[in-house]
Amino acid sequence: MKVILNNDVPNLGELGDVKDVARGYARNFLLPRGLAFPFTKKAVELFEKRKDEIAKRKEEKRLAAAGLKARLEAEEIAISMPAGHNGKLYGAVTNQTVVDELLKRGIEVDRKKVEVPGRAIKSVGNYKVAVHLYEKEEATVRVSIKGTSAKDEHAARHEPKVEAKHEAKVEAPVETVDEAPVEESAEEAAGSEA
Repeated sequence: MKVILNNDVPNLGELGDVKDVARGYARNFLLPRGLAFPFTKKAVELFEKRKDEIAKRKEEKRLAAAGLKARLEAEEIAISMPAGHNGKLYGAVTNQTVVDELLKRGIEVDRKKVEVPGRAIKSVGNYKVAVHLYEKEEATVRVSIKGTSAKDEHAARHEPKVEAKHEAKVEAPVETVDEAPVEESAEEAAGSEA
């Protein structure tokens, strides 16, 4: 079934694109949500009127992608991970690891758009990671993986926890309890008089 997209739809296309999709996908997903219109004369006329708006929106996306590309290519990410003596990592650097590192620098990128060589980096070294942007625009991020010994990693993980517990004990306020005078019960008073 031929449709005209009314919004950007991931993995399908963007506003104004004419796509041929399965009938069920159009009828059950795209049309009820207003993401697309059936390809009719009326719909084509509507989109012809919006042609300038759509072109302007695409140009804004291109400019944003160019700015993001320049910013990404200026970054060099250094990641420290536990590794053996031969340089093999005990874990792996995935696209999510790269996205998390970029997010720490204030750059937000969709995980699905980051392409790590071999799907995961499993040894120490310097790598180039591709980030797919708008249309065919692509940025290359330099990633440097440094290995740390497992003992150093273990000490670094456990050291702050010990300090935090120690600080909590020092900073805890000391409470004092005022003792109220104890009144004698009637039985004790009767016993002492006899």
